[in-house]
Amino acid sequence: MDITLIRDISDSSSYWGASWVFGCFPDVHMVCDAPIGCYNLLGMAVTNYTDALPHMANLTPTSIREEDVMTGTAKALKRTIDDLRSLGRLEGKRLIVLSTAESEMISADHTKYVAQIDPEARFFWSQSLEQDEWQGRDHALLFAWEEYGKPFVTPGAPPRAANVVNIIGPSMGCFNAPADLHELKRLIAGVGGEINLVYPYAGSIAGTPHLADAAVNVVLYREFGEPLAQALARPYLFAPFGVFGTTAFLRELGQLLGTPEAQVEAFISNEKITTLRPVWDLWRGPQSDWFATVDCAIVAGRSYVEGLRQFLGEELGMKVAWSSGRPRREDEPDNIEIRRRLHTKAPAFIFGSINEKIYLAEANARASHFIPATFPGPVVRSTTGTPFMGYAGAANVMQELVNRFYEMVFNFLPVEQVKTGAGGRGPGGGPPAAAAPAAPAAPDHSSETLAWSKAATDRLNAAIEQVPFLARISASRALRLAAEQAARACGETVVSLEIIESAIAHGA
Repeated sequence: MDITLIRDISDSSSYWGASWVFGCFPDVHMVCDAPIGCYNLLGMAVTNYTDALPHMANLTPTSIREEDVMTGTAKALKRTIDDLRSLGRLEGKRLIVLSTAESEMISADHTKYVAQIDPEARFFWSQSLEQDEWQGRDHALLFAWEEYGKPFVTPGAPPRAANVVNIIGPSMGCFNAPADLHELKRLIAGVGGEINLVYPYAGSIAGTPHLADAAVNVVLYREFGEPLAQALARPYLFAPFGVFGTTAFLRELGQLLGTPEAQVEAFISNEKITTLRPVWDLWRGPQSDWFATVDCAIVAGRSYVEGLRQFLGEELGMKVAWSSGRPRREDEPDNIEIRRRLHTKAPAFIFGSINEKIYLAEANARASHFIPATFPGPVVRSTTGTPFMGYAGAANVMQELVNRFYEMVFNFLPVEQVKTGAGGRGPGGGPPAAAAPAAPAAPDHSSETLAWSKAATDRLNAAIEQVPFLARISASRALRLAAEQAARACGETVVSLEIIESAIAHGA
């Protein structure tokens, strides 16, 4: 029997995706039909310690017990709801009960039971056993519209105004959402748009019908949000990446909003001398030659994969060696294949999650640079200053790359080590004490080049091929020096295959 091992799962289940959507609504209280354990983290602790995701005070678990598995979870659900009511936690809020993998395994469908307890309450079957977090977010967004929005909207009603825009998608647990959202709002305002709802991030269940007030929707992410935009039956665009991509987005959005072309072009022209100034300055500098000499790989949400491929590959001319998005397509590498590729030959830059960072550490790929681009991972992206999207995102990503270029070169520069102690500074940080006259030094042959065997030379060349082009000269020098020093220490006059292998293994 063939067994497929899934290594380092990157995505959570649809239950978590739905919770991150419903958790945005201040006028909702969620009850998750779940046992004691990780499901409770949403309501009992911070779910992503490095993303500064706030404690979700609007979620309570039923804490399924062993006897509930045998007799059903209805009693646990009733007990939880009664406790919440007695504490006043449901006042002024809509109740949504969510299934989890455990409750779904015992077929605990509470649709009718929840309606009996509270006619205004709803049961959400999260399909946690079958779907991932992206599907869960889509399912939850559509559920909110179908249950709390669409029934209260007059069919065929026109938008409130021609320039009103919804931003759909930003929710809890989304990488870099504050910065990307801030940039998108700035761009929309720049071409005459008026923000209606940021849904669900800054929305509410009561305000859901107002989604119909907008004339245009902008979907922040490609991995989820589009089904809701389609259900709203209004024109929609995806948030842009890169210089050219953002310019095209602004012109198309301006047309949809009815903004005069002169106003749109004036905003674009001003952006070129303000927000985009760092891009031009860096591109005109000497580092502009580097972009075509290095490669990169991207592992992230579908939005970041498509957007970075466009900006880095098509606009900056970098080689995108490979990429893998979420949700993953069949022609993209899975985590096992990604690990193998990074161990075999890591590109100069890796945009990814903690998984990719671990794989690079396993391979001791010191010439490759990791840039966080998705969760999970120990990285904080809670401010508005680190966008990847829009004009500001292009400037931020390019600045990040150029700084890493310089760091890459610096890491291979020869640096004289400063000795401390007897050979360093004296007590109290003063100059070292005068040393006794030293015996005549032995002849220094370290600058003399040793002979290399053909096998050692071939191995050196193969090792340098794995180093990003920009750092190859410095890396070759460092590796040669380490190998020859090791050969001299052993009294050898020729660098052998064994010596160069040892130097490579020790990360020279």
